[in-house]
Amino acid sequence: MSGSVVLLHLAGAVALLLFATRQVRTGVERAYGDVLRRKLRSILKNPLLAVGAGALLAICLQSATAVALIVGSFAGSGIVGGTAGLLAVLGADVGSALVVKLLSFDLEVLTPICLVAGTVLFMVTSRRDLLQLGRILIGIGLLILSLRLIGEASEPLRESRILPVVVNYLSGDPVTAFLLAAIMTWLFHSSVAAILLVVALAARGLVPVELGVVLVLGANLGGGIIAVVLSRAAPRKARAVPLGNLIMRGAGAMIALTALILFAPPLGHLGANVPAQLVNAHIGFNIALAVIGLPLAGLVYRLAERLTDMNAPDKPEDLAATEISALSEAALDTPSQALANATREVVRVCETVEIMLSRVMELYEAADDGNIKALAALDDRVDRKHAAIKLYLAKVTSRPLTEDEARRCQELIGACVKLEQVGDIIVRNMLAHVRKKMERGLEFTPEGWRELASFHAAVLANARLAFNVLVSRDAATARQLVEEKDQLRDVEKAISTSHFARLREGTVKSLETSTIHLDTIRDLKQINSLLAAMAYPVLEEHGLLRGSRLTAG
Repeated sequence: MSGSVVLLHLAGAVALLLFATRQVRTGVERAYGDVLRRKLRSILKNPLLAVGAGALLAICLQSATAVALIVGSFAGSGIVGGTAGLLAVLGADVGSALVVKLLSFDLEVLTPICLVAGTVLFMVTSRRDLLQLGRILIGIGLLILSLRLIGEASEPLRESRILPVVVNYLSGDPVTAFLLAAIMTWLFHSSVAAILLVVALAARGLVPVELGVVLVLGANLGGGIIAVVLSRAAPRKARAVPLGNLIMRGAGAMIALTALILFAPPLGHLGANVPAQLVNAHIGFNIALAVIGLPLAGLVYRLAERLTDMNAPDKPEDLAATEISALSEAALDTPSQALANATREVVRVCETVEIMLSRVMELYEAADDGNIKALAALDDRVDRKHAAIKLYLAKVTSRPLTEDEARRCQELIGACVKLEQVGDIIVRNMLAHVRKKMERGLEFTPEGWRELASFHAAVLANARLAFNVLVSRDAATARQLVEEKDQLRDVEKAISTSHFARLREGTVKSLETSTIHLDTIRDLKQINSLLAAMAYPVLEEHGLLRGSRLTAG
């Protein structure tokens, strides 16, 4: 087999590894992302628990980078302290290393099981949580399969005459090997994938342990760079956490590299074979960083804050900033362009409403007057855009329109009205509950808060479905949205039953927060109904709506 064909097979196997990792992470984020974020917010208030929480979240998401970005956003909005956030990210690095350890075992028997079970779930159900569970299982199956393919694709390299030359050169120049590994990891956007590739090559005898450890250290540096690059446009406080993690990982990796070069310590005690030695070195390095980080995290975070200030001082965030309008008067005589412009503007309203819906629940946990006013200002933006879009579409309807254009115009007007109503519910009702809870110093019971958080997460997920339907006009997604509305009605009944059971038991916190709890559920249910109604024009157009109910299908 020629060298180019071998490299092509290896590239294909690596591509499958990256795709599979992304599938697992996407499935977890879509199915459990909001719940995981909420739990992480509460745990991060304790710096010692932050390390463990970060590790667990990284195992779930198979990505320390994703955890760094999530925690950085929490720190940026003041939900958690920067020191605790940095500790959580150091814990996420440990969790990411444990994922590598788990995947280094012989798990090939799980490949067909995961692929079959995941495909069945993905094809026979319309429930969002089961669909994403199917995605996760398919991703795990493909991930294990990709590792086998990497091993098979790299087997012919044993007979290569060029590879020993490259390996010998890199073994003699560890600094170059270190930097190459960092660049490769950044290009992969996944330290897990990069290290698994190194381990797979080592299992075939292509990478000696000394070079492998250098590559692992380089991959750790590259893994820290990824989050810093992806967060470069975030507010200053949100950038400080990933930068602090890069400082810790980068300094630690360079110190370890220097020690390897100067002292050449024996590495055989790390494991029974080279792959095990590399994986254990990776885990040991990140555990050491987490332990060292416990006393140093505060100092490193303050340094990261100073560096972000020097790089680009943060500007006050203006949530109600004016945006350039897409409603061009020049396009009115071309209805197709005018409707496209109106769609762009309605999508912006969708984005604003999504921010409002996401942040209002954060205020139930930690509210202050500044954040409440900022959220209310977003509703003012929604109102302004709502009025401008209605006026623009009224001008469009004064021109000759085709039947499809007239239908789309009415659909956009209806969507805009519903979005404005959602904004009003959030500001006039839910913010009133937030103020009441804040002024009276009330707290939900753990069970009550879990119910609210879970219900809110479902409504937020349905909101995103509704916004997708508005743009794509996909009948399957529209049908799923209406089905989710029916399922949410059953969830609301179960929550009410559970709440009243706590009231009968005389739970003090339930008695104090009963009105806020029930009114919030009612408001979220009303929001969900308004957003689900955005699917009706699509369903009606495809003959999937009978009266006010879905047709059988």
